[in-house]
Amino acid sequence: MIAIPENFEIGYKTTIAKTTQAIDLGKGNHFLLARNGRGKTTLLRTLADDLKPRSGTFTYSGKRQYIAEDIFFEPHLNAKDVFRAMLTKQRCKEALAFAERIELNIKLPYGKLSTGNKRKVSLILAEFSAIPEQDNLLLLDEPFTGLDAFTRDCFLELWSDTQDSFCRLISCHPDFDNMEMHSALLISPGEISHHVDQSSQTWGELKSLLN
Repeated sequence: MIAIPENFEIGYKTTIAKTTQAIDLGKGNHFLLARNGRGKTTLLRTLADDLKPRSGTFTYSGKRQYIAEDIFFEPHLNAKDVFRAMLTKQRCKEALAFAERIELNIKLPYGKLSTGNKRKVSLILAEFSAIPEQDNLLLLDEPFTGLDAFTRDCFLELWSDTQDSFCRLISCHPDFDNMEMHSALLISPGEISHHVDQSSQTWGELKSLLN
């Protein structure tokens, strides 16, 4: 669902990092890992067409959404208002059920929500505005920011259950070493690489490859 060619370069006035071989990401959940300032957000913004590549052209298929860290809604609206305005009736019903599961107060004005609960609103909206019958591409920038362990696990379970119709590229800083990452993009100084292991690849093993 995302095809990135060899020598694809990202950056602003200068190149931050480039691929040394072609990378193809299909359906499933793919994690994007790097130290701060190495280019995670830059790569996501490039794949969202918010930034131009420094070199090369990528292709993608499906409905594409980029969920940045700084998405916000009108302070006086509550989550229920947002979901009703932007989702179909059936998908809104599903979104509200998931919101209840993760203990999001859907009646509290958005401006009064905590950072973590604001994050829940944008993530739920992204997930349930997707169309299950077609391919969906989600580019998620630090989705775990502000989320507690219970909420994070609920989203991981949702992502696992729906990976047959989604390609997710998830930028994150995992906080436990045994978190499984069967597919991971790593950005080390100057290089974007893809590491795949369908058996037991974990964050604890991958972080030693980051410089």
